[in-house]
Formats: sequence, C-alpha cells, structure tokens
Amino acid sequence: MMTLQEIQVGDSLEDIQLEPVDRITLIKYAGASGDFNPIHTIDEEAKKAGLPGIIAHGMWTMGNLSKLFTPYYEEGFIQDYQIRFRGMVFLNDQITLKAELKEKEANKLSFLVKAINQKGADVINGEVVYKKYED
Repeated sequence: MMTLQEIQVGDSLEDIQLEPVDRITLIKYAGASGDFNPIHTIDEEAKKAGLPGIIAHGMWTMGNLSKLFTPYYEEGFIQDYQIRFRGMVFLNDQITLKAELKEKEANKLSFLVKAINQKGADVINGEVVYKKYED
C-alpha cells in the first residue's frame, strides 16, 4: 500500500468491495441512523412506493465511501465530502468503492470517489478532500 506522500494525480486508492447488501445490515443501519422509512426494510412498503424491492439508505452507501480512507487516518483526515446520488442500491447488490486522486496541493488532496454496483453503474459519485497533517 502506498502512502499519501507517494500518491500522484491520476493514482487510485485500493478499491474496496463491500459484502452484498443484505436486509439485516439495512435494519441495523435504520436503527443506528434513526431512518425507519419502510422502503429500506419492508418489501411490501417499497413496492407500494413503486420500487421493485427495498433499497439501501443513500447515507449508508455514502458513509461506506469513507472506508477508502481508513488506512490513511494516521496521515490526515477527511476535510470535505460532497456526493451525488446516481442510482439506487438494492438487496444483494455488490458495491465497489473507488477513489482517484484528482488534485494534489501541499497537504490537501482532492479525490474523485464513486460507488458502483455489480453492473458497473455508478450509484454515487463525488469528491473527497483529504487533508494531511502538517509535518
């Protein structure tokens, strides 16, 4: 694994593949977040809302993107985080998290980030600004 000192514009962090989305994870997330909208946990309610089945909380997917930076927390911290929701995440979807360095300026690194499903479709994309600690 490279350090953030070594990374250059165009380099990517190591991709992370999440476990397939399962109902118990979404139920736990509902409890932790306080978002009990039944479209995230109850099939019949999701279908009443016009969905083919339950969908993951968008914030669950967004929060998982921070896992890309966990190996680097001794070097700095996430300073800013901006995303756009591009698609829905369904039960059994296999989500892969990706980050590519867009810009490097002193101790500030700007990464393009995205979460893609098993079909290669973006479900989230955006930018993370990671600030390295001063030497």
